[in-house]
Amino acid sequence: MAIKLIEIDLDDTLLDNRQQLSPRTLAVLQQAMRNGVAVTIATGRMFQSALPFATELGIKLPLITYNGALIRQGDNGETIFHRPIETALAQELADLFRRRNWYLQKYVDDRLYVAELDENARFYADYAKVEAIPLGDSFFHMNEAPTKMLSMGEPAELAAISTELDSRFGGRLYLASSKKRYLEMVDARVNKGQALDFMAGRLGSLQHEVMAIGDSMNDLDMIQYAGIGVAMGNANPTVRAAADFVTLGNSEDGVAAAVEKFALS
Repeated sequence: MAIKLIEIDLDDTLLDNRQQLSPRTLAVLQQAMRNGVAVTIATGRMFQSALPFATELGIKLPLITYNGALIRQGDNGETIFHRPIETALAQELADLFRRRNWYLQKYVDDRLYVAELDENARFYADYAKVEAIPLGDSFFHMNEAPTKMLSMGEPAELAAISTELDSRFGGRLYLASSKKRYLEMVDARVNKGQALDFMAGRLGSLQHEVMAIGDSMNDLDMIQYAGIGVAMGNANPTVRAAADFVTLGNSEDGVAAAVEKFALS
């Protein structure tokens, strides 16, 4: 089967453990694009955080960001699709997190907002290379619908939070984790699989002509959707089990190996 569209996760997939694109991966993906294969990114990150890597690759197609809640053109920033969390639901979440003293950050208009610049906020801003904007008490007043909300903590704490959110808001939220210490919340109607289906339709690619590569639970939907779903060697065991193929790890040019096998052979 001929692959026409490749969607690739960023963290622990396209990027190595130094948060960089390796020369081999860069060369292989650019060769695929020269051969007419559409290549783009599907990430839980903000658009502004994903854009430098898309620019390095030369991607001009829309980027799937915020786990599918925002799809924005890579070359001019035009918004193609946006489905934020409804304001009323976001307010319920903010009230709950404040009462329980759980960490929370929100994303509005591709900006990161926090209540205060604590250790979690500083860590995230440094990792994603974005500015965290502190709002104080006004952070908890949801005047605008956020694209995504995110909590950070130890895995056991996040598992307990996730269970409570499922109980309270089941069917109204999509919960995902791109890293062990992240719990990400978006509108229930979006995920990377839905976004990949949207992109395939927009680009005229059939499902069996689509390849998706990822490592974390927020990649599971797109790996299951794709004609060829590829899990990284370092992927979550559930993601590995769902994939059609398991490639090498993210610091072993696993993306390059998979693209060479399925799109350049």
